[in-house]
Amino acid sequence: MSLNTRVSGLGFAEAPRWRDGHLWFVDYFSNSVLRTNFSGSPEKVAVVEGTPGGLGFLPDGDALVVSQRTFAILRIGGGGVLSAYADLSGYARGAANDMLVDANGRAYVGHHGFDFFGGAELRPSSLLLVEPNGNVRVVAEDVIFPNGMALSGDGRTLILAESFAERLTAFDVASDGSLSNRREWAAVPGHTPDGICLDAEGAVWAASPLSGAFLRVREGGEILDRIDTTDKRWAVACVLGGPRRQTLYCVTAATTLEGMPRGESQAFIETVEAPAPGAGLP
Repeated sequence: MSLNTRVSGLGFAEAPRWRDGHLWFVDYFSNSVLRTNFSGSPEKVAVVEGTPGGLGFLPDGDALVVSQRTFAILRIGGGGVLSAYADLSGYARGAANDMLVDANGRAYVGHHGFDFFGGAELRPSSLLLVEPNGNVRVVAEDVIFPNGMALSGDGRTLILAESFAERLTAFDVASDGSLSNRREWAAVPGHTPDGICLDAEGAVWAASPLSGAFLRVREGGEILDRIDTTDKRWAVACVLGGPRRQTLYCVTAATTLEGMPRGESQAFIETVEAPAPGAGLP
């Protein structure tokens, strides 16, 4: 399988989400939330102070976006008007990061746990749950650079990418959103899983920036498919969408660990047809 470039001219894109015929994503360096139906240039939906991060959608259709540097979640209303939704400052360290919003409007949010781009020593982090009323609580401790998340179609299993632990970790989800029965879902040695999504055959697509590959992984760690990026680009995140939810939208970036914090990056949206359609969230 090879990737086809659909969008270029971005800075550093993240958090792709498929919604109502559009691909939504953020661009760090323009502080923008964007969406596209690929009939023209991406449309700017909102501008987020403090670097936009994870994206998700509430039951009423409004979008939520993480403001990484201000440790907040913002709600995007009509016309791109932003309003405060939740304050993460009492919990998040380094930078707030990716987010998954479930069908009940509960938002799971990770944070780096340390100043990653400042060169600080790695520290364990936590996974937060934001209730629809904005209350925040910790639902998992001692996770290593929590990143992308996926929720099974029945809403009962959450899978978390722990980037610097080189693994995918699963939890059982209770009716109140609490997590339990933590277990290793798949080890992916040599890879740094970032954005992830699930397919209908129970496999996870995981983007691995530092190895430049999109991996389709079965529970237990077997790699079913691997798509390498062109020109050693980072494989940042992915989501299954399109009319049959079988197009894998892949976010890639031509950058480095040293250059990315300085804004030295060019990002792309690329696509490939996947062997199975998407399932669950995102």
